Amino acid sequence: MSDNNYQPAKVWEWKQNPNGGAFASINRPISGATHDKELPVGSHPLQLYSLGTPNGQKVTILLEELLAAGVTGAEYDAWLIRIGEGDQFSSGFVDVNPNSKIPALRDHSTTPPTRVFESGNILLYLAEKFGHFLPKDPAGRVETLNWLFWLQGSAPFLGGGFGHFYHYAPVKIEYAIDRFTMEAKRLFDVLDKQLARGRYVAGEEYTIADIAIWPWFGSVALGQVYGAAEFLDAESYKNVQRWAKDIASRPAVKRGRIVNRTNGELNEQLHERHSASDFETSTEDKRQG
Repeated sequence: MSDNNYQPAKVWEWKQNPNGGAFASINRPISGATHDKELPVGSHPLQLYSLGTPNGQKVTILLEELLAAGVTGAEYDAWLIRIGEGDQFSSGFVDVNPNSKIPALRDHSTTPPTRVFESGNILLYLAEKFGHFLPKDPAGRVETLNWLFWLQGSAPFLGGGFGHFYHYAPVKIEYAIDRFTMEAKRLFDVLDKQLARGRYVAGEEYTIADIAIWPWFGSVALGQVYGAAEFLDAESYKNVQRWAKDIASRPAVKRGRIVNRTNGELNEQLHERHSASDFETSTEDKRQG
């Protein structure tokens, strides 16, 4: 099946490999800060430190949806964390998230400020804090959380598994790609069958479950990440396609998905967001023009 004769050592030893792929220079087997640097703090109670990856988009989409719903308390500053440059290992960031992963949130409306990390927990925190996008009835709440946590368990297979080996890995390993493609397609099938039952993931109500799942499965299905829609035959998941396009058309989603984004078309990159006017004045096409 393969001419790879690698056998694991009795005890693994970390060896930085310059040819180890896109994340070789930042991945390491230990936690904690590598340098001292405080995080900036803007004028709003909610301070977000993030990057416009699918996990980062979850939070900015929810914040923009809250603002669109008239929740003025959801105004926020979104600061760019360049993970390729190791910003997530600063002492300030580690203080907010000891796991050094984006996104991380600090809520200065409390004394002392409340730190919130892990994207799913941030969605739950904000939905409960402001009373939106999480059903009040027990059955609807549980169903929404079923799918929120389904995404939290599924995203590593789609991203760190399929996305990494199909798109980012420096070598194409058939076994790894086949293994994670199988799981990615199984998960798409789970989602497609669920979406056959209603307009949104947890039923007829738009919730944080949709907001969590769309940046991953919706973006892959629409060909926005990994360039894998054809490879996965994403068009065959008709209910996912319908849902993904429906969510993508929402104005708040269009705004939220470009916050802290550093790749793609310049007009779809808003490196930092400190007020609603930044969408009109501070995207990279405007800044560089």
